[in-house]
Amino acid sequence: MERGWSESLAGGSIFGRWARLVGEDIAEHSRPVALRDGELTVQADSTAWATQLRLLQRQLLARIGTGAGRDVVRRLKVQGPATPSWRYGPRHVPGRGPRDTYG
Repeated sequence: MERGWSESLAGGSIFGRWARLVGEDIAEHSRPVALRDGELTVQADSTAWATQLRLLQRQLLARIGTGAGRDVVRRLKVQGPATPSWRYGPRHVPGRGPRDTYG
C-alpha cells in the first residue's frame, strides 16, 4: 500500500548521503534544504558557490539520479546564502532604511 512515504524516504537518503552523492568539495559548500514534487532545493554558502552549482546542475542531477534513483529529483533549485532582512512588519516605507544613521 502506497502511503506517500517513497518521496520522504528518497529525500532522507539524499539528505543523509549528500557528500557521497555530489562529492566532498560540493558538499562542503552546499546542503540540501527541501525536496518537494521532484524539485530539490540546495543552499550554497556563498554566491560564488551558488553560481557554480547552477553551472554544474546537469552533472549534479545525473549524480543524484545514479545514487538515489532516476525520478526522485527532476529539478534543482539553487539558493545563495541566507541573509538577514531589514524589512520588519507588513508595511515598508521606501528610503535608506535603518542603517541611514550609521554614517
